[in-house]
Amino acid sequence: MLLGLVLLMCAPACGPAREVLLLTAQPSRPKEGSSMTLICETQATSQKTDAQLEFCFFKDGRALGQGWSSSPKLLLPTVWREDSGSYWCEEKTTALRATRSPRIQIQVQDNDASVVPGRGCGLPPEGIPVWNVSLEVQPPGGQVQKGKKLVLICLATQGTGDITFSWYKGTLGLNLETKTQSSLAAKFEILAVTDSDTEKYYCTADNGYGPSISELVSVTVRSPVSRPVLTVGEPGAQVFPGDVVELRCEAQSGSAPILYRFYHEDVTLGSSSAPSGGGASFNLSLTAEHSGNYSCEADNGLGPQHSEAVPLTVTVPTEDRKELLTSGILEGLFGTLGPTIMALLFCCWLKKRIGRRPARDPSRSPPSPVPQVSNYVNSAAPLREPSVYENVNVVSSGNEVYSLVYHTQQERPAAVEPRRTQSTDQDAAAIYFRLKKASVTDVDYEDAM
Repeated sequence: MLLGLVLLMCAPACGPAREVLLLTAQPSRPKEGSSMTLICETQATSQKTDAQLEFCFFKDGRALGQGWSSSPKLLLPTVWREDSGSYWCEEKTTALRATRSPRIQIQVQDNDASVVPGRGCGLPPEGIPVWNVSLEVQPPGGQVQKGKKLVLICLATQGTGDITFSWYKGTLGLNLETKTQSSLAAKFEILAVTDSDTEKYYCTADNGYGPSISELVSVTVRSPVSRPVLTVGEPGAQVFPGDVVELRCEAQSGSAPILYRFYHEDVTLGSSSAPSGGGASFNLSLTAEHSGNYSCEADNGLGPQHSEAVPLTVTVPTEDRKELLTSGILEGLFGTLGPTIMALLFCCWLKKRIGRRPARDPSRSPPSPVPQVSNYVNSAAPLREPSVYENVNVVSSGNEVYSLVYHTQQERPAAVEPRRTQSTDQDAAAIYFRLKKASVTDVDYEDAM
């Protein structure tokens, strides 16, 4: 079987100056204890260059021989079964532009491989080749916690005889383990993974008919988050109601993504995510009630971690404190004494209302009239004592007030008649007449009712 493979690295649209390397092995199926030569050939699609070329050969990610050399051939004097694996070569110029060949799988044959009539010389005995190789990872999904065990299981759907399994790490094919057993499955374990084990893996299985390669499987090593550190605003700064402070929570280590939650006295304020790791922030607009202890939590699915509590004191100005105290006292008084105060106010109002309606006492005698002086000047008739009016009793009905009025008048000797003219007499009579008409007679408004 020819193991040299040609890979067309570029379509015609990529340009005519592309070179393709081809690695071949002679013989293509070497036996244990024999020699093998690797040949790295350049398949140029354009004119060759006169630049000095250097070559290097690799197996499972390791350089063979002395490393870079001007020779396109490498002789391996003796090969053994464990030399089976993935090979490729690289070519570079003095300008350090490197070109890599496609990989080829080389299987070193056992010396006891028998010759089967009708199948040609040197072919392995008849059987079923390995087919449909796959790689399974435990834990499923390839997400493994740092320090835990990783298991890589190489499976073949069919194949007879002893099967050689090999496990490789990375796209360069670093060989991790090779084992041969009479089964369709084999496993390889990494007892305690580290961050460097985050990589792509594949495996091969071969029973003498040529290796069958699995697809690449990604493995991610995840680290739990460390205990986060919380900072609240500027350290030592005085804050007041209405200020906005930044709560910053950050875990120094841990695989992304990380979800952060912020707390005030164990009450959740909010959350923020850090998809690429690092810390996260939360802005808080302060009120007087925001004094107290704050904390945060970091979680990436491998167990949450809590920060230490950080105290914060919101300074309330003196006037605001008095207003808060007064409003608090008033709220307390009206909340507890409100019904009592309302009852007392109602009683006072009712007492005043009743006091405005005194009952009439029939046995009460009218008080003595208070003398009032009223002189009528320039009067021709005898002068009378001035009229006296007094409210003896007051009775209210609704919005109306009724009074019992007494009118008394006494005569007295006329004063010395002054000298006056006719016009003066007329004016005085008119004044007296108007006053007489304006006099109020005895009226008992209560009797009139």
